[in-house]
Amino acid sequence: MFENLSEKLENIFKKLKGRGILTEENVNASLKEIRMALLEADVNFKVAKDFIEDVRVRAVGKDVLESITPGQQIVKIVHDRLVELMGGVSANIKFGSRIPSVIMLVGLQGCGKTTTAAKLALLLSKERKKVCLVSADVYRPAAIEQLAVLGKQIKAGVFENKNLKDPVEICSQAVEDARKNGYEVLIIDTAGRLHIDNPLMEELQKIKNKVNPAEIIYVADAMTGQDAVNVGVKFNEMIGIDGVIMTKMDGDARGGSALSLKSVIGKPVKFVGVGEKIDNLEIFHPERMASRILGMGDILSLVEKAQANIDKQTALELEKSIRKNNFSLEDFRNQLTQIKKMGSLKDILGMIPGLGKMKALKDLEPDDKELVKITAIIDSMTKEERLDYLIIDGRRRKRIALGSGTSVQDVNRLLKNYVEIRKMMKKFNKKDGIKSLMRNFPF
Repeated sequence: MFENLSEKLENIFKKLKGRGILTEENVNASLKEIRMALLEADVNFKVAKDFIEDVRVRAVGKDVLESITPGQQIVKIVHDRLVELMGGVSANIKFGSRIPSVIMLVGLQGCGKTTTAAKLALLLSKERKKVCLVSADVYRPAAIEQLAVLGKQIKAGVFENKNLKDPVEICSQAVEDARKNGYEVLIIDTAGRLHIDNPLMEELQKIKNKVNPAEIIYVADAMTGQDAVNVGVKFNEMIGIDGVIMTKMDGDARGGSALSLKSVIGKPVKFVGVGEKIDNLEIFHPERMASRILGMGDILSLVEKAQANIDKQTALELEKSIRKNNFSLEDFRNQLTQIKKMGSLKDILGMIPGLGKMKALKDLEPDDKELVKITAIIDSMTKEERLDYLIIDGRRRKRIALGSGTSVQDVNRLLKNYVEIRKMMKKFNKKDGIKSLMRNFPF
């Protein structure tokens, strides 16, 4: 997400912070570059113009230009303005007082509404909500069956009545059925079109009038850029929306639509889809996202991912192993399994402050397939080999490579990296060990 924009802003701020004294001319030149970076990231033209003008007013003041660290001050101004641009604070779903609370998802065909409906249901179920799903898409082949399969996968309720063909009647009966069965939330997956037309809007308006949803959420495909914003404007004008879910954010290196939506439509982005897996839907935090755009990391999200995915007992056992200087290949494999649950390596590294600026990792493109290969190699070892790597001689390495479908070179590389990790772990146990490790990190 925002990869291209982050890289350009990082280069601009590097030049700014490298100057001991800043003049108004320096600031204006940098703001011109920032404006170009925003436009290249597909940010709405008017939004980019207003953003730059607002930053200019805040940045050319005496307090900033004559401060000890004017470059850092401008970075902070841009950060704060980015947070405001994306809504300021996280926007939660308003469930209302009626039971079930109806959440109506709208959007064009192909934006990912059906998958998003299931992802949202899973996210709400983790908040102890009893959720039911219903498909009002009677036009797309297998749309109802797709939602039923996804609902079963996440163990959510799914309303189905194959005798009903009218979307309005389907939604009305789904509400009654959800109420009878004690569901707190009903998520409606509405039909989409390739473009906005009157029949679509009339149908959505009828559903809205019939079920009186607590929230109407526009599902926008981030990959379509400003088209997603323009379509959102029309949905808001014609039926009214309460918020936005951005899908396919992991595949959009620009991110301009996410930066434009709040300013153009006046409705907040509430969630973002960051992958194809059913649990790859995250709450949209403007402040955290602004920090990630500016290369400051996102430690809070990283901690939340770790808490949600890393087994506490496994973590305690690892801590004991490190303290006893007994970090084995078995421990290594267990940690890789935990990391895989947290998402892609690239996203994890992006959440760690300053890591993207390290020379050793600047051009690193973490390959998640490498984790699978490493796990396969360790799984092909005997328990004795995993606990004592020193017994793995040439003959054993050939056997391990054959068993894991890899090469002896792959096995050698793994063992070499593992030895380096053991050395690093050993430093943690020494006095001031963490301080000595941190000296190698330029942040």
